[in-house]
Amino acid sequence: MHYKMVMALSFLACHTPYRLLMAAGWLLGNLYYLLIKRQRELAIAQIMSALHMTETEAKKTVRASFINLARNVLEILYMPHLNKKNFRKYIEIDHLERMEAALAEGKGVVVLTGHIGTWEWLSAAFSLNGMPVTAIAKSQPNMQYTYALNDLRKTIDVEIFSRGTSELLAAARALKQGKILGFLADQDAGPGGAFIDFLGRPASTPMGPAVFARKFNAPVLPAFILRKKDGRHRVVIGEALRYEDHGDTDRDLYDFTVKMTRILERVVRENPTQWLWFQKRWNTPPEEKHVKHHTVTAGEDKTAHE
Repeated sequence: MHYKMVMALSFLACHTPYRLLMAAGWLLGNLYYLLIKRQRELAIAQIMSALHMTETEAKKTVRASFINLARNVLEILYMPHLNKKNFRKYIEIDHLERMEAALAEGKGVVVLTGHIGTWEWLSAAFSLNGMPVTAIAKSQPNMQYTYALNDLRKTIDVEIFSRGTSELLAAARALKQGKILGFLADQDAGPGGAFIDFLGRPASTPMGPAVFARKFNAPVLPAFILRKKDGRHRVVIGEALRYEDHGDTDRDLYDFTVKMTRILERVVRENPTQWLWFQKRWNTPPEEKHVKHHTVTAGEDKTAHE
């Protein structure tokens, strides 16, 4: 039932003029802001703490972020409309040559990104340019929504590895095959994450990008998709980052993760209306931290807990 509903909405979105769809997003975003009190208040509190805004400034920014989110949802439904002939009408890419050069090394590419802009369309920017794209994604609470979302992603030729399966082995194979592997690195990583200050507060941070970069000697490319004032999207690709081996694996992985976190933090600060402020980024307190040692064998990543 839910699957059919999502696909029906996608069909409707794909047959709606894009400008009208974005106008609907403005309306839905404002309604969401007004009606969903819990997420609104969490977002306002978190942005006031992180960016030291007044309550008035925070409310204005959060309202804009809710509008962006509503438009994101509609653009996800719109994805089947995108193809190799028309996607440049919606998306422009800065420094695509950086991705081309990284892929040419043949070791795969780890993409560092976050819940910024219409992040699902970041994959489209690469896949519709003929590049092999994969990503590890969290399943939705309702699996019908997960199946629908993954089928929408397939329309732009993106391969998804769902968490809770054998996603790490699948991701490893993808890099061995020279593909792009995308990571949303702004999510709470639980007790096993690296606790790194993010926007002024310790946050459990995923170490996956660093671990995969080390194991496969793969370059890490920061890449973000930002909504422009004219309604189009701009993909910004940063310079390649390299894992540096100084002889202490745990320390080296941590330092590399800090470096990537600073990049993500800067993008959020520069584009506060485009980040997902109500997500539970600081959900795990530092006192719940588990000490981890990352050891890498020829077969797979192994993580030992103390």
